[in-house]
Amino acid sequence: MTERVHVFGIRHHGPGSARALGTALDALLPDVILVEGPPDADELVGFVGHEQLRPPVALLVYPPEDPGRGVFYPFAVFSPEWQALSWAAAHRVPARFMDLPQAMQLASEGAEREARSADPLEALARAAGYDDPEQWWEHAIEQRLEPAGLFAGLLEAMAALRAGAPDPGLRERQREAYMRRSIRVALKEGFERIAVVCGAWHAPALADPGPAKADDALLKGLARTKVETTWIPWTHSRLSFRSGYGAGVGSPGWYAHLWTAPDRAPIRWVTQAAQLLRGEDLDASPASIIETVRLAEALAALRDRPMAGLSELRDATLSILCGGEAAALQLIHDRLEIGESLGEVPADAPAVPLQRDLEAHQRSLRLRPSSEIRELDLDLRKENDRERSRLLHRLRLLGIDWGQPLEAMGKTGTFHELWRLQWDPQMALSVVEASVFGQTVESAATAAAQKKSDGEQELPALAALLDLCILAELDGAVLRVLARIQEQAALHSGAAHLMSAMLPLARAARYGDVRGTPKERVLPVLEGLFERVLIALPAASASLDDEAAAQMLEAMDRVEEALRLAGREDWRREWLEVLASLTGKDSVHGLLRGRFVRVRHDSGTLDEGGLHAASRFALSTAVPAAQAAAWLTGLLRGGAVSLLHEDGVWRALDRWLRELTPEVFDEAVPLVRRAFSTFQGPELRAMGEKVKRFGSEGAETRSVETEEEIDAQRADRVLPVLAHLLGSRHA
Repeated sequence: MTERVHVFGIRHHGPGSARALGTALDALLPDVILVEGPPDADELVGFVGHEQLRPPVALLVYPPEDPGRGVFYPFAVFSPEWQALSWAAAHRVPARFMDLPQAMQLASEGAEREARSADPLEALARAAGYDDPEQWWEHAIEQRLEPAGLFAGLLEAMAALRAGAPDPGLRERQREAYMRRSIRVALKEGFERIAVVCGAWHAPALADPGPAKADDALLKGLARTKVETTWIPWTHSRLSFRSGYGAGVGSPGWYAHLWTAPDRAPIRWVTQAAQLLRGEDLDASPASIIETVRLAEALAALRDRPMAGLSELRDATLSILCGGEAAALQLIHDRLEIGESLGEVPADAPAVPLQRDLEAHQRSLRLRPSSEIRELDLDLRKENDRERSRLLHRLRLLGIDWGQPLEAMGKTGTFHELWRLQWDPQMALSVVEASVFGQTVESAATAAAQKKSDGEQELPALAALLDLCILAELDGAVLRVLARIQEQAALHSGAAHLMSAMLPLARAARYGDVRGTPKERVLPVLEGLFERVLIALPAASASLDDEAAAQMLEAMDRVEEALRLAGREDWRREWLEVLASLTGKDSVHGLLRGRFVRVRHDSGTLDEGGLHAASRFALSTAVPAAQAAAWLTGLLRGGAVSLLHEDGVWRALDRWLRELTPEVFDEAVPLVRRAFSTFQGPELRAMGEKVKRFGSEGAETRSVETEEEIDAQRADRVLPVLAHLLGSRHA
């Protein structure tokens, strides 16, 4: 019976295994091929050989009610499984998968695959003098150009390893039992030359299927769940992602090179690396290519390797071609060793309706998915660019972050949006998961936004969701989120949350028409929020610790921006009146009081005299140093340009520092330095010049604001320290 079964133990994604397998199949000419993989996807095997199915690709098997538990089975052109399926397609030989179906594996809740405690190749690698089993496999198998005797040798070696290995666990035994069952089915169907392609570890367990009784007992009673399957594009970089049968390789780009250029691989590899470096305007001369190859071959000889492998090429490339620069070697690693080649899938392959709708948008908008990072600058005055923006924002609502908005995003008042695009194969699973919301991108995004709004309690999050819905131009979702904001605003009394929610609403009211959202829908909600902010702010500003004050300060700045966008002078007056009532209250944190003063000064409602008086009051020795420094931080927030000509502020600061006791001075110095830490060089130099002028003015200038006698020697000791705090080079 076993003479009809020919087992080929391979390594998943191994180019040497794939080459040897092709030779073996040509010699055997099997009449059926059984491949380790999910039988759930047998109907998709027919797509292999399709001109539009180009690896790297992956089979995705998922339960439709819970797509997040989906399992990937990736294939590269150098994967032995892919070559087996391709050979079958080319020779019109039936091929099918034989592993334990995912319908059974996924039905077992929480039944994870049980990993073996040790690498089965470790003993073979140690015997051959290798510390790394992966490196031994590469040199012994993947770089092997003569396949004769390879599979027989692997079968014997794995049988010896399995004899002393621990029990692999129930799931592994069930998998092998199902594989043997699949072989028996093929035998019963009358096939005479059955090629079995499996991971090398399983080969001894499949060489003789044996009686069915024990396997049937292992498989009896296994539950099943409904699963669906599809082909999806994959990338070389994702081949290191372990899923399905647990496959993964560290350097898929190198393996692709071994597959396409088996002869003189080191020379071709170093030449490609040099071309890459020259493309990045880095030096890579022909002489350095020759020297790199020679060094790699010398290292291989010293290490008793049959030929220079990736480790030798890395060492030689770093030393000569990269000149010792790790950054250049990292570039070679990312672009060549890993690579970002993206596969293709036929349009008629099974897929969820949402995937098909997304693909239609991608074609019509000329937004081809790519694994390479690229930037996209959109002009919203152009209809095609506006539709692209709308699609990317809707995908964000679905959790499909194909496009990442750059720093200019969120400012809906500009006609330009800047995006960074990169397609990740994992997003295919995100599309499947999002399909529960709808069959089109628009309907799914609307339903997803409405569900998020219904489950969200926090006003800032709802306001941010509203912002995104407006950018995505989803009118139904906008109305739902607005209603939720009104509901939650009536329940929330926290000023910080109310304040944080104002800015997205203000942007919507100001620029909503650009996105088709009339501001008349937004303004009543925004006005209601603002009224609640005015009522809640006095109580919310009192008795805050440093962290809470900093959070309130951020919220206050968002209100400032919201008022600027709203352009309502009556709102601005009411806001400034509330700030004025809080400026002199000791219960309000110094950080906020300083910011209140600055806002009033910049708005023109606090004159020079009022600013100087507030400075003298806040920067008094009677005020704790930490609170005085916090007040200064709040005052200086947003830049010092408008304060540079306010001598009263600087004199108050100067007098405060001079009058501090040595102990308090030591405490205040780091706090004051922190207050000035956000300023840039030009501002610091301007402030330093002002401090320098104070020193040159001497006691005569100081007598203008005080009748007390000035100790000039003491002042001269303080001024250099103050100049240092402000970043001036002048003593």
